Amino acid sequence: VQLQACGGGLVQAGGSLTLSCSAPGRTFSSYAMGWFRQAPGKEREFVSAISRSGVTYYADSVKGRFTISRDNAKNTVYLRMNFLKPDDTAVYYCAARTYYTEYYYSESYYDYWGQGTLVTVSS
Repeated sequence: VQLQACGGGLVQAGGSLTLSCSAPGRTFSSYAMGWFRQAPGKEREFVSAISRSGVTYYADSVKGRFTISRDNAKNTVYLRMNFLKPDDTAVYYCAARTYYTEYYYSESYYDYWGQGTLVTVSS
């Protein structure tokens, strides 16, 4: 499965961006999807996830500011990011998971990864 993430860019603090990740193919609806990010000099961390049925999960650092959603008809998952902060600056990766796990926040359980898209938030 090839994941294509896009939508990154440069934005001022307080601004918004929407990332999207497409997964061409007829099996997109069978995947749980996640977003992770990696800031310079830091390890990759969990941001958000959405199950096959639409249940959503968020890291505490983005809760209330970010919204994950999916459109199975378009084979696409979105991450709407509002009230962006300089600390949100990172390369954002989308990932797909085939099987259920309670460890939705662990990158180890994701089977497929996109190439990443850079989000830069200026102060």
